[in-house]
Amino acid sequence: MMNNEYLNFAKEMALEAEKIMLKYFKQNNGESYKCDRTIVTLADKEINDYLIKKVKEKFPEHSVDGEEESFGKSKYVWVCDPVDGTTMYARHIPVATFSLALVIDGNPEVGVIYDPFLKHLYSAEKGKGAYKNDEKISVNDIALEDQRAVSHYDMWPRRGYNIYDVIKELGEKTYFVSIGSIIRACTCVANGEFTVAIFPGTKHKNCDIAAVKVIVEEAGGKVTDLFGNEQRYDQDINGAIISNGKVHEEIVEIVNKYLKEKKHD
Repeated sequence: MMNNEYLNFAKEMALEAEKIMLKYFKQNNGESYKCDRTIVTLADKEINDYLIKKVKEKFPEHSVDGEEESFGKSKYVWVCDPVDGTTMYARHIPVATFSLALVIDGNPEVGVIYDPFLKHLYSAEKGKGAYKNDEKISVNDIALEDQRAVSHYDMWPRRGYNIYDVIKELGEKTYFVSIGSIIRACTCVANGEFTVAIFPGTKHKNCDIAAVKVIVEEAGGKVTDLFGNEQRYDQDINGAIISNGKVHEEIVEIVNKYLKEKKHD
């Protein structure tokens, strides 16, 4: 049974991240660009630094894999995306989220995602269900062809996979949106608002999906790489399909028509 000290710690980090995100949201947030043309802000760096400091204090034998900075090496890894949706955040559009997971031997065991603008705290422990603000949540059972189905995709320069052909075919079945934060979109899958989210990221993108994995699956959904395989979340990933489970294999079949799986060292 998981020690809920870990979940409580993750929730505390989310509330600290909220303070930092809101502090910079309406002012100059010091945006700059990384080599993959994604944005980083002062909030990203400050949250990442704070997490490392607190993990060193509370769990010194653990390590941190943050999107902006990492620390240590352990089978217990706190995997964090300090601000997901930074492009929107830097433009003062309130979509961004904080995400933190405890990954043990490659498997996410605890996950927290926080939307500081709506005050929505999503959380899960393996085997104990998924919650939004302490109310249990679940995925929907809506098929892609159902007129109610809404789905999400992400795309950016230098992503790991080009999913345009996949989206083109799936777009004949489902209504697609791109809201500017893959993690925020995945909370919509966990909460039953979206049917699926498709993510083509690889390099260091475990930070985006680690908490999503445990939260969505505890809500009854399914999370795999783009090709339907399980993967570790303490290293680079092969993209991700995040779904209600019902449509998962259908999407995997379409992905395999257009894409070839990459192997990471």
